[in-house]
Amino acid sequence: MMGPRQVAQGALFYEFSIEDHVPTDHLLRSIDRFVDLGDMRRHLAPFYSSTGRPSVDPELMIRMLIVGYAFGIRSERRLCEEVHLNLAYRWFCRLDLTDPVPDHSTFSKNRHGRFRDSDLFRHLFESVVARCIAEGLVGGQTFASDASLIRADANKQYAAAKADWDPERIDVASAPRAVREYLEVLDDAAFGAASEVDPKFTSFA
Repeated sequence: MMGPRQVAQGALFYEFSIEDHVPTDHLLRSIDRFVDLGDMRRHLAPFYSSTGRPSVDPELMIRMLIVGYAFGIRSERRLCEEVHLNLAYRWFCRLDLTDPVPDHSTFSKNRHGRFRDSDLFRHLFESVVARCIAEGLVGGQTFASDASLIRADANKQYAAAKADWDPERIDVASAPRAVREYLEVLDDAAFGAASEVDPKFTSFA
């Protein structure tokens, strides 16, 4: 016998637990066992004002970014949409059914603001590595590095000879932020013992 037609009816009260709807073998449950962000608020405390409106919980933003990295969600706008809709994502981010999801613009503001100023991502990375060592996942005897060779977008037809090029023409102050940061660390020892190069041409393209 055909059952009755399903019609959505709003109820005044619901008994619902997100915990019960996340499978025990879900990837986020495995990740959640090792995510410890308890020290993050203390690390970020000096970068928040003591007055004004309460901010978005930084742990919520980090958990949402972990979801994005784990499931290949590269767009922060889409990440916010997925966390809004997906029960497992809400569970991992400690969001209830009625809790609002931060606006996507919040991530860029914090990434280029207090997250950068506090060096938060380096702090979290080192914490994760320390946890991996404690769990026996990392030995520390050997390591591997990866690199990519990228062809330069340069054209000799739009180049000046060394004798005609004046390095003082570069106005670093007017350069974009990413360029300024690159120039500031260009000669750091952390970038390896690069050999000195005497360029014959300087490309404008």
